[in-house]
Amino acid sequence: MSAQLAPEAMAETLREGVLALRTALGRVVVGQQAVVDGLLTGLLAGGHVLLEGTPGLGKTLLIKALGRALDLDVARVQFTPDLMPADIVGSRTLVDGPEGPSLRFEPGPVFTQLLLADEINRANPRTQAALLEAMAERQVTVAGRARPLGPPFFVMATENPIEMEGTYPLPEAQIDRFLLQLEVPAPDRQTLLDILEVNPTAGLADLKPCFDADTLRAAIAHVARLPAADAVKGHVADLVLATRPEHAPPRLQPLLRLGVSPRGAQGLLSAARARAAMAGRLHVSREDVRAVAPAVLRHRILLGFAARAEGVGPDEVVRAILAAV
Repeated sequence: MSAQLAPEAMAETLREGVLALRTALGRVVVGQQAVVDGLLTGLLAGGHVLLEGTPGLGKTLLIKALGRALDLDVARVQFTPDLMPADIVGSRTLVDGPEGPSLRFEPGPVFTQLLLADEINRANPRTQAALLEAMAERQVTVAGRARPLGPPFFVMATENPIEMEGTYPLPEAQIDRFLLQLEVPAPDRQTLLDILEVNPTAGLADLKPCFDADTLRAAIAHVARLPAADAVKGHVADLVLATRPEHAPPRLQPLLRLGVSPRGAQGLLSAARARAAMAGRLHVSREDVRAVAPAVLRHRILLGFAARAEGVGPDEVVRAILAAV
């Protein structure tokens, strides 16, 4: 894919590439089409993605397969309570040279194209915070020197449900940097039977790249240029405002503590653009905005005590907002 292609040709090429990616990933990971589409949406929008689900559902396998299908350099960090920030961003080490001892920077696994942060909520808050600058600014600062990451650079993180033992809830500042939060559901009986017919190790080894880094960069640039009508942008603003206690529908106001940030509004429009581009369209519709709204908004809404007391979760609040707006 060339960045010089006309928008119509780019749109068709991107649509065909997405179909090829879906097919390739479907041979490795069975029954997670909605999650696959969410990952592709996040990548084309240039954002980071958080996958939440219980262990054993194929989250790590899916991200590894995605990196291979896109021909990206992939680094994996297993987050544990004893992991330190230097284990992620790197550190300076003392080495002997011809002119005597000197400090040399040894880059950490964050210097890659696709970083798999496995079980990110098992690390302590200090280590989680080591990713804040990398995710927001695509750079890390070590010993006063800023070191760029990518492009492309993406963080794909997995986390176990917060109520499990040995986990640390992600701080609001970090979770807001994830463009999407995708829920990975447990498979039904037929999907389990299909999974038993697949050898994921062999499927991963046989997976051939469908994209390369240059293609992905061109696709991201194309998505960012897709026009959105004022009415669509207005719908984005209305949805985001409705997540704030002072602007929410009356029955939701007691449940909300904190609404979606301006970064979330930008992310909602970016994800809608990516969804439109995946379908080969050259404009963004309200339907695109509403389709991606749950994944963009659910992790950015902070609920109050009343919501917890009533057993109301973020997804129910997002559904109510979509029905009201």
